[in-house]
This record gives sequence, C-alpha cells and structure tokens, in this order.
Amino acid sequence: MSAEGLERQTRNYLSNNVPQIQQHGGNFEIRDVDDEAGTATVAIGGACSGCGIAPMTMKAIERRLPESVDGLEDVEVVRSGGPRAAVMPSKTDDMEAMDEYEDYSPPF
Repeated sequence: MSAEGLERQTRNYLSNNVPQIQQHGGNFEIRDVDDEAGTATVAIGGACSGCGIAPMTMKAIERRLPESVDGLEDVEVVRSGGPRAAVMPSKTDDMEAMDEYEDYSPPF
C-alpha cells in the first residue's frame, strides 16, 4: 500500500475510533508514514496537554493502530511541540514507567 493509503487509513482509524481526542479539545497529526517499513508517527496535542490519561491513550494507539490498519506494523505516538504541546513531559515519563497503566484499556 502507498504511504498516502496508509496515512488515510491511519487518519480514518483515529477519527472514527478515538473521537475522544477531538471531542475533548485535543488534536492529532500524522507526522510520518513509511509504507516500506510499515511505520507511522502520530503526534497528539491541544487539550491532551495536562490530561491524566493521555499517556495511556498514547500507549493504546501504539498498540491498537497496527492491529487495525493493514500494512502498518509499528506506530510511535509522540507529544506535539509548541502551541500544540501535549502532556507535561515529566509526568508522562513517570506514568509510562508505572506498572498500573500497563493493562489499561481505554474505551475505544
């Protein structure tokens, strides 16, 4: 599949299956798609900044997106920079290291 096709499917998945991001004032941006490697980088920001479950949402997207989009093998979710910055970095890093969030399954 072409990079454009993977990007379109990734965008459709996020819009249709993770509407909470946009419904709660956040946003996502597909930064990079490599069709040959089957990888994508997605950035989240906006109201995701400071959201307590943003790190868990990021992990869930990384886990579920490859399961849902043919040709996508690996997804990296990053925090947007600048005015679209997402989540306080020190808190995100702390939360990512906590075992309590390992099995969290958001409702999408």
